[in-house]
Amino acid sequence: MLAAGFGMAMALSAAAQTPPAQVDTDEASEQATEQTAPADANAPADANADILKDIDVSKLDWSQLDTDSTSLPTLAPRRSATPSSTASNDPSWSTNRNGNGSSAVSVKQQVSPFLDTRIGADMTVARQGTMTTQEQISERLANGGSLPQSGGSAWATISAPGVASIWDKTSVEARVDPGTDQTKLGTSISKAVPLSEQYSLTLQNGYNVTQQGVGGIVGHPQRSYDTEQSASLSVNDTGTSITAGQTLTSDDKWLRRVGAEQKLFDGVTVSGSVGETAQGTTDKSIRAGYKRTW
Repeated sequence: MLAAGFGMAMALSAAAQTPPAQVDTDEASEQATEQTAPADANAPADANADILKDIDVSKLDWSQLDTDSTSLPTLAPRRSATPSSTASNDPSWSTNRNGNGSSAVSVKQQVSPFLDTRIGADMTVARQGTMTTQEQISERLANGGSLPQSGGSAWATISAPGVASIWDKTSVEARVDPGTDQTKLGTSISKAVPLSEQYSLTLQNGYNVTQQGVGGIVGHPQRSYDTEQSASLSVNDTGTSITAGQTLTSDDKWLRRVGAEQKLFDGVTVSGSVGETAQGTTDKSIRAGYKRTW
């Protein structure tokens, strides 16, 4: 028994001194895996690899692609740019309040852009309704002793460019007033002379023929001829214009006049003039007007 125990002790001692081969093999395998893993991670992906290899296609949720096309945002077609300022064929109206209580109403409309052809009408609208005695006296004094009456005249104008540097603009106007049985045909030429950035001068010459019907006599109208000359100085910064002119009548008499106009705000203007008449008296007038175009 002593010999058997001694032999077993020798066997256990030899086994303890021998290294375990299986453990070393496993550790070597793990180290090799750790060394090769980074290399596999840095390796370039195969272009021919199947990206759906590990994906079950039958379990994909294809409902995410089921979208109503009408709910998607759409881009409106780009519109062509339109000019900001276009010529309008709508009639243009303006109203001025006269000092005698009546109103001056004007309407004009462009017929053709060729030679700037326009037609229009100027009307005087008297105050309507019942007036008190004080109001009647006031309007008679403002209207030369009589109450203002409604009336109107129709006109047509044609404007054309001037000739070289002689003048800038040529205008022809025809006017018919059925209330007074008067017809007038006139032409004028004008030239603008800029003096500086603040001042400008406009020179104008006009020639008019007026035909006046005679009551009770048919076919025997009276004609008169007159020539007008005027110069207008405008101050661009303040909206002030000063006009001086004269008119040569059929009896070869010059009638002189001066006037001024001041633009205030929002179409409101104040103007005044003093002129000579054929009867030798002085014609004075002061007006405040409001002009609006729509």
